[in-house]
Amino acid sequence: MSENHIFNEEHQAIRKTIREFVLKELTPHADQWEEAEEFPSSVFSRLGELGFLGLHYPEEVGGQGGDYLCGVILAEEMMQCLSGGVALGVGVQTDMVCPLLHKVGSESIKERFLRPALEGKKIGCLGITEPDAGSDVASIRTTARRDGDEYVINGQKMFITNGVRADFAIVVSREPGSSGAKGITIFVVEKDSPGYSVSRKLDKVGMLSSDTAELSFMDCRVPADNMLGEEGQGFYHIMWELQPERLFGAVSAIAGAQINLDMTLKYVSERSQFGRPIGKFQTIRHRLAELATEIEAARQLNYYVAGLINAGEFPAKEISMAKLFSSRTACKVADEAVQFYGGYGYMMEYPVQRFWRDSRLTRIGGGTDEIMLEIISRQLVQ
Repeated sequence: MSENHIFNEEHQAIRKTIREFVLKELTPHADQWEEAEEFPSSVFSRLGELGFLGLHYPEEVGGQGGDYLCGVILAEEMMQCLSGGVALGVGVQTDMVCPLLHKVGSESIKERFLRPALEGKKIGCLGITEPDAGSDVASIRTTARRDGDEYVINGQKMFITNGVRADFAIVVSREPGSSGAKGITIFVVEKDSPGYSVSRKLDKVGMLSSDTAELSFMDCRVPADNMLGEEGQGFYHIMWELQPERLFGAVSAIAGAQINLDMTLKYVSERSQFGRPIGKFQTIRHRLAELATEIEAARQLNYYVAGLINAGEFPAKEISMAKLFSSRTACKVADEAVQFYGGYGYMMEYPVQRFWRDSRLTRIGGGTDEIMLEIISRQLVQ
């Protein structure tokens, strides 16, 4: 993997430390966790103990005080565990839950939820999607009605990563009777709140080791102090949150694609047909060259966008481009890799099939390809 000028020596030292940890403590268990369709929550506490969950958060809230690029490195290196589900579960904590707690959370929320989340002592999930509202956030139906010093929440959330094990959920809701982007407010809801329940653990095609849930809220009472950000401004808070989430998805997808390609290069140099390694055939060499080129192009786009974010910008168009191109590239690499492996690529004993299944989610989660294209096109054609 080539590097980029945005990373300095400190970044490289952090990368080395994280990779050594992942290869030693996570990778050996990947197959076991996939079969169990769950990885232990102790992974969060271990990552928190080592300071990895708070790499790019300020020290005053329990972080390590690093820059945004430290989080990019974590996203890349977590893929070395060879389980997209583990990387995704951790990424929800670091790049989807904690950014909102940090950016718009009150001091009380930061102390009660952000600090323990960065320490790995509390696990969070993000509840946006519903059975009838996904990409169209403004169409959510979950309501939050004010009742004295509390809000009463009613509704359902679907496809929630970490939802089964989460100690708290960030729940996007709306004022009863409101519509569209207006009246949307976000709350932090603790798992032991009366009326909060995990309706079911969902059965998925890929990302098997991460838990994905349907959540139910029935007259769930939440203290007004648990409001996240401003009342009625939740839609705009979520539109901001989606930006780092999307780049996390892009970075993770390409890191996985590179690992997949490296495995495939090794395989084609060892697998022989017609008296020579299949990697010697021009048609295969050229296809591999194309995949390597597309991975490199996607990675450098991701690094460019990461550099902009690190400088304090949140360029929605470029982030969407990175997410679109990276997720499509990862899926292409995964599909081609299965083809290179032939029948073996369709067998569960080879990790290539896992990359194939896991990578497909990247074109859906955090905003579908179609939504990315719409965001890009709107800024191209005024």
